[in-house]
Amino acid sequence: MKELCTKKALTDKRCAVDSETLELTSINVQLQQRIEKLEQDEKSLQRANSKIEKFLNVIPLTLIGVSRDDRITLWNQVAETTFGIMASNAIGKKLHDCDIQWEWEIVDQSVKTSQRIDKSVQIDTVKYVMPDGNNGFLNVTVTPVSNEMVEIAHVLLSGRDVTEWKNMENQMVQIQKLEAIGQLAAGIAHEINTPTQYIRDNTSFLQDAFSSMVKVLNQFGHLLELSKTQAVSAEVVSEIDSLIKEVDLEYLVEEIPEALGQSQEGLKRVTEIVKAMKTFSHPGNEEMAPVDINEAIKSTITVARNEWRYVAEMKTDFDPELPMIPCFPGEFNQVILNIIINATHAIEDVSKKGNKGKGVISISTRFNKDWAEIRIRDTGSGIPEECRSKLFDPFFTTKEVGKGTGQGLAIAHSVVVVKHKGTVTFDTEIGKGTTFIIRLPIIVPDTIKE
Repeated sequence: MKELCTKKALTDKRCAVDSETLELTSINVQLQQRIEKLEQDEKSLQRANSKIEKFLNVIPLTLIGVSRDDRITLWNQVAETTFGIMASNAIGKKLHDCDIQWEWEIVDQSVKTSQRIDKSVQIDTVKYVMPDGNNGFLNVTVTPVSNEMVEIAHVLLSGRDVTEWKNMENQMVQIQKLEAIGQLAAGIAHEINTPTQYIRDNTSFLQDAFSSMVKVLNQFGHLLELSKTQAVSAEVVSEIDSLIKEVDLEYLVEEIPEALGQSQEGLKRVTEIVKAMKTFSHPGNEEMAPVDINEAIKSTITVARNEWRYVAEMKTDFDPELPMIPCFPGEFNQVILNIIINATHAIEDVSKKGNKGKGVISISTRFNKDWAEIRIRDTGSGIPEECRSKLFDPFFTTKEVGKGTGQGLAIAHSVVVVKHKGTVTFDTEIGKGTTFIIRLPIIVPDTIKE
């Protein structure tokens, strides 16, 4: 009986060992499967990362990933090309330690804003220095990236290079300027010819007057010499008196100052026209400058005078308290010129329909808190309902073929809204006319759109 019990115990032990062996074998198999699964996952992750890396390098955007501690985690091939900095020299460094030459103040502020509001922030036309030393422009979007704890972990800066578009836009504005000057050339020539004509006439008069005055002065000199010897005869006095009447000395004394004044006014007029033409034909500045808006508008009115003088009266009401406004002078003048020409054509259209009287173009400026407001009103026919939504679209025009390219108001909108961060709107009434309202910021806001 004891022997049987011993055998049974041994058998139970063997069974237990076998069971443990099977269990260990199962665990080993499971571990092996898990290891294989992890290896497969790792390879899949590597392939996915490789695909993502290739994808990021194919995207035609400059991509820069920045960690919470301001270190670069992503720098794609487009970023290498854009800034001339290799990824190996950028990744791991702090963003400010990279030799990126761009408008840091705007970029830093947009990053802070993005992290604060947890939304993407758009920066228009950030200027940067290209590897060849020329200036380039990027439209940059700053996007916050959240981790699993729903905290801001880092941000992604994606930039689209708009240098070519920006250069084309500047060229288009310049072409439009020159086109406008070309269209106004005949009128400007007439404007210059009128004052130069009476300068020439007054010069001829002054030349003749001077000859007459010299004759009188010579006789008075002779009289002075005779008076020294007390030998002045009645005959000499009579000759001088006759000469004074002959040259009409009294008339010359009155007319010479007037002729000189007219000539000076004419020269001033010519100078104003030439100065205004120079302003319009000169390429736009890359930097904003403080501008006297009232004087700029006066200059524009001068250039366009021969365009509007025969169809409209020009009325101005300038705010003397208006401060200097930061803007691009050439582009601003172009905007005002385009709207004045449009106003002239609108009034001209009304005149052709039977109203032979002159219309009115009214231009006013106002200092309105943080804005400079310019209103340009015409007494034209107004803008048809179906045209209003397309008024600022490129190449849209209601004018007859050959009279308008449809670029004037499109450029005006681009210059005011995009370049100056202002607004341009209009009020219009059929049969009454149209008023364009331009608002420019007194202090230019950051070029950030939240």
